[in-house]
Amino acid sequence: MKINLKGKLKTIMSNPESKFNYFGWPSVARLQNGKIAVVASGYRLGHICPFGKCVMALSDDGGESYTGAFPIIDTFLDDRDAGICTFGENGVIVSSFNNTRVQQRNWNPISDELNDFYFKRNTFYHAYLDTVTDEDEAKYWGSTFKMSFDGGKTFTKTLKSPVTSPHGPMTLKDGRILWIGRTHDDNNDTGILDIENDRVKAYEIKLDGSMEYIGTIPPVYKNGEFRCSCEPHTIELPDGTLICHIRMEINEFSVYQSISKDGGKTWSDPEQLLEDFGGSPPHLLLHSSGTLICTYGYRNEPFGVKAMFSKDMGQTWDTGEYFVYNNGGFSSDLGYPASIELDNGDILTVFYAKDEAKGPATIKQIIWNFEK
Repeated sequence: MKINLKGKLKTIMSNPESKFNYFGWPSVARLQNGKIAVVASGYRLGHICPFGKCVMALSDDGGESYTGAFPIIDTFLDDRDAGICTFGENGVIVSSFNNTRVQQRNWNPISDELNDFYFKRNTFYHAYLDTVTDEDEAKYWGSTFKMSFDGGKTFTKTLKSPVTSPHGPMTLKDGRILWIGRTHDDNNDTGILDIENDRVKAYEIKLDGSMEYIGTIPPVYKNGEFRCSCEPHTIELPDGTLICHIRMEINEFSVYQSISKDGGKTWSDPEQLLEDFGGSPPHLLLHSSGTLICTYGYRNEPFGVKAMFSKDMGQTWDTGEYFVYNNGGFSSDLGYPASIELDNGDILTVFYAKDEAKGPATIKQIIWNFEK
């Protein structure tokens, strides 16, 4: 397999004239009107920041240019990974999740050991979090989403989901909307895994925003230890099979695959596709050629975004050294790619990365194709 890059790497979300200039964790979809919609968490001060909001930018020229990024989900908390999917004639769902005040404080401690910049920044964070009440947190903490029934012009109030995933829900060929994600843990301040509840599960989203449980992917144990399955992405094959790729944590940072033949009710035991630290989280795309493509972040040097390919609908994978992007090894703060196919068969992939080691992260776009 050979990767052919088309054109230049493009920055499509940034905010260089402001301190609030960090963007990360994007997703992309083609809307029913033909526009390309990219969502991300933006206008942040950094990777862990209470000011994050879920934003969207639109392109009506095939990714050549984009509008400025405007907010869709902006709660009192740290709105992070942004997902998007379309449904029906004009439906759009945008998803996110956030962290508790305790978590945000723990990740940004105030300490005399900090240098002057981080001491001031973290003090700023804590001062803001002091304004967020218990009632504010109870209302918005969790995995969140909004629904639009007019092509993204207007959205519902912020709704809650029991599961979270970076790229959000998916729409099946029969019109049903499934969200396959990791349970949003009520005890995630502790950092302790809950073997019974810390799992990847499938739910169906109804048009009124309610959610119905469908099934659970079996847990993963390695060397007798329970592993953290998280940040999944799922695709439906032409025969109705669901393939789910899962980020596996706890000394792995790898991709596992699970399959469902009954609409998400039951799933195969997840099997490891990449070696330990081979990369994650994954995003799946079924190309018009019949090739199944998974893109994922690679956080070993030289750092970048890689792809793997399946010619047999996920039965086997070619996991060679296929870089869609690499930054030469100066920053591992990157990844979370998501892709769509353009009209000419090229692939448009969005992801986040830095232009310099100490600079802010921005949302990037690369267009590419592949050949044997």
